[in-house]
Amino acid sequence: MDRVNDTKTALVTGANKGIGLAIAQGLGAIGYTVAVGARDDGRREAAVEHLRAAGVDAFGVALDVTSDDSVAAAAAAVERTAGRLDALVNNAGIPGRADGGAQDPTTLDLDVLRTVLDTNVFGVIRVTNAMLPLLSRANSPRIVNMSSSMGSLTLRTGPVMAAYAPSKTLLNGITTQYARRFADTHVIVNACCPGYVATDFTGFQAPRTPEQGAAIAIRLATLPDDGPRGGFFDDEGAVAW
Repeated sequence: MDRVNDTKTALVTGANKGIGLAIAQGLGAIGYTVAVGARDDGRREAAVEHLRAAGVDAFGVALDVTSDDSVAAAAAAVERTAGRLDALVNNAGIPGRADGGAQDPTTLDLDVLRTVLDTNVFGVIRVTNAMLPLLSRANSPRIVNMSSSMGSLTLRTGPVMAAYAPSKTLLNGITTQYARRFADTHVIVNACCPGYVATDFTGFQAPRTPEQGAAIAIRLATLPDDGPRGGFFDDEGAVAW
């Protein structure tokens, strides 16, 4: 069952493009076997082929973070292929529709809010809890939640997006609860902000590359055992909540 007894395995959700793909590539480059979690079969397999061409030991995992059945099947697939999980990067996220005032707080479309929360918050909980048995088999398990400074109540960066930004605020709060729960264990949980990265999310109109955005997630996914817990970080260090 366990083809990678001596190799660490990481699952990256939403890893078929952008920052997720860059995180997968970065972890693969330092020797991790990478499970590429993605909904779309074609894009997932293309990402796996891209990673393998770059010398990464990668395999695809069908994963819709909004589906209990899909997440359970993904956990079973990772167990069959790798036997355990050393790092989980909860990268999958959506901005949500913003047209027609859908994310203006005064005209907020509650269906948009529900959809965003289902992926950005409930999806993270769904995946994390399904993968905990596999993470518990690792010596130094790491969980990284991809957040955003737009969720910071102090910084309040970016445009007004009354579904997306609060979803990241809630994700930050959930991250601290996981960290408290695992305070006396070997599981280390943190959140991070990749910065303003050129992806389809930003219309590719941003100064940072996906590789630059991925760097903090890779760092947190590979923390030493005495690394920080329950924090919110970017390249510069701690981010204000």
